[in-house]
Amino acid sequence: MQISDLLQNKLVVNSLAAWAAAQIIKTIIYAIAHKELDWERLFGDGGMPSGHSATVTALAVTAAVEYGLSSGIFAVAAILAIVVMHDAMGVRLEAGKHAKALNALMDLVSSDLSPDDKLKELLGHTPLQVCFGALLGLVVALVL
Repeated sequence: MQISDLLQNKLVVNSLAAWAAAQIIKTIIYAIAHKELDWERLFGDGGMPSGHSATVTALAVTAAVEYGLSSGIFAVAAILAIVVMHDAMGVRLEAGKHAKALNALMDLVSSDLSPDDKLKELLGHTPLQVCFGALLGLVVALVL
């Protein structure tokens, strides 16, 4: 398989384009809100909009357009999208809340913790972040 073959696959191209768009938008929003540019946001989890939701929504919409709503490819993509978005708003969001609470407790116990010792807090998404990610994925899939 060659890279040119992969780049002709609309499922892959649209999904990656939606992810890239979400990550760029997320980085810009973070920079505006926090008055600093954090390059880790380009590849990090959490934040507005959800890159996971944008990716799987673009995948499902592209599958629907390319193969039809009755296709097995669309069925797999749609179920995957539901699972990923549910997980982002559920388990991963709660894990981020737990990490934030544990980091606060660790700060009380020891003030000399390095940033590497802290748990990652930005893991999941709020329902609004997931909705905007899904909307972005829909738009990217339909435009491309």
